[in-house]
Amino acid sequence: MSAGLLRSTLWVSSMTGLSRILGLVRDIVFARLFGAGSGMDAFIVAFRIPNFFRRLFAEGAFTQAFVPVLSQYRAQRSDEQVQALLDQVATSLGLVLLVLTALGIVFAPVLILVFAPGFDSEGMRHDTASQMLRITFPYLLFISLTALAAGVLNTWQHFAVPAFTPALLNITLILCALYLSPQMAQPVVALAWGVFIAGVVQLAFQVPFLLRIGKLPRFSLHRDCSGASRVLRLMLPALFASSVMQINLLVDTLMASFLVAGSISWLYYSDRLMQFPLGVFGISLATVLLPQLAREYATGDTRRFTRTLDWGLRWVALIAAPASLGLICLAEPLLLTFFRYQAFSQHDVIMAAGSLNAYCWGLSAFVLVKILAAGFFSRQAMGLPMRAALAAVCCNVIGNLLLIVPFAHVGLALSSSLAAWFHAGLLYYFLRRDGNLILQPGWSRFLLQLTVALCTMVIVLQVLLALLGSWQGWSFWERLAMLLALVLAGKLSYCVALYLLGLRWQSLISRS
Repeated sequence: MSAGLLRSTLWVSSMTGLSRILGLVRDIVFARLFGAGSGMDAFIVAFRIPNFFRRLFAEGAFTQAFVPVLSQYRAQRSDEQVQALLDQVATSLGLVLLVLTALGIVFAPVLILVFAPGFDSEGMRHDTASQMLRITFPYLLFISLTALAAGVLNTWQHFAVPAFTPALLNITLILCALYLSPQMAQPVVALAWGVFIAGVVQLAFQVPFLLRIGKLPRFSLHRDCSGASRVLRLMLPALFASSVMQINLLVDTLMASFLVAGSISWLYYSDRLMQFPLGVFGISLATVLLPQLAREYATGDTRRFTRTLDWGLRWVALIAAPASLGLICLAEPLLLTFFRYQAFSQHDVIMAAGSLNAYCWGLSAFVLVKILAAGFFSRQAMGLPMRAALAAVCCNVIGNLLLIVPFAHVGLALSSSLAAWFHAGLLYYFLRRDGNLILQPGWSRFLLQLTVALCTMVIVLQVLLALLGSWQGWSFWERLAMLLALVLAGKLSYCVALYLLGLRWQSLISRS
């Protein structure tokens, strides 16, 4: 079973990795064409608001509430009852989203003032952001229904299609940036239309695969809505519990709107690079673990449940820790390679590198939160993670207020990282206290092996960077080749060190 979990995780990671690579290409195009100025700031806010609600209601609270209930229905109920649940949930979600989308379009200028109060209500950034938000807000409707479809496919062990779907957003945005923006009076507005089009494309892409497994939801006003009501009851406490990172990111954006122009963009580009390993590994692993843990809990296999969580934590340590330190070592080379062209200046590189370093100190914690939260959501236990999430948001707000003056946008990123560690610590404590996480033997030796291997990797990267010197005079392809060589050298030194220290593949895939 562990090998199957690992295969599923690797498959989802590969699809997610493709999407993240396309996302990186998207951001390179954005940086070249639009830089880090007021227009890009306005688009980021206009996209981040529906994206925030999407993470909150769709991939966040909804998915975490829906998948465990659907898994339980699949294990314990008839096919007719499963289909009735899908119909009820899809109908309820669709109607609520229609109303919410209409309100978002009407009150777009007010939402911009709420989420980016530093944008002058009479200024260009506010007007441009309001115009684009009216175009991007329907994305919430389309992508939330896409998330419902993804939850169904993941429950039926079809992980690849939902993992690939985000790539369609990146492809659409790239095409709109390159070909639609030159045709518009305000080129950056083309990105907002790209978001709208991508929502339609992503939803349409999922439909044939739902038909293939015979689980396409239908519009239904059936009186028995007990299943949908149960999902709703679980969603309410999960709103905070599953979306802390997005809430904190939105708080960071709000605070950054008071800083100099470009601050929101610097946070955006650094967050995008940090999100690459988080999405490729952290979210992929959590996506695979949630239905697995839900099945084990529904069948009463508590021993396997705790071992699955322990297995997930070992992989977090094994992958997230070197990714975090590697990004810290290679922050400026990464930004130089991918973004330092045309409208994106050397000053932008330095500013974004500062916030990237600050975010990366919390990368392992961001991944830990995803895995530890699955230990609660799979049991439909939302109360404790909700309280932990609320405490983490408060921690981030306090950190922002304390750090924004001395460190500007870098302080906002650092505050998010500190809040993530606080959040992960609370979730770990609650799981251990209640006996839902029992660490298996061998952790002390594993952590020692990991620490030595990480030190080896960092030393190798620092030596190679010192030998290479300045990257300024190199072309894109020279920078890319050297960056790939550094990544390969870091990975190789890390893996060789682990092997020499006695860590073997079989011990990593086994949960027994």
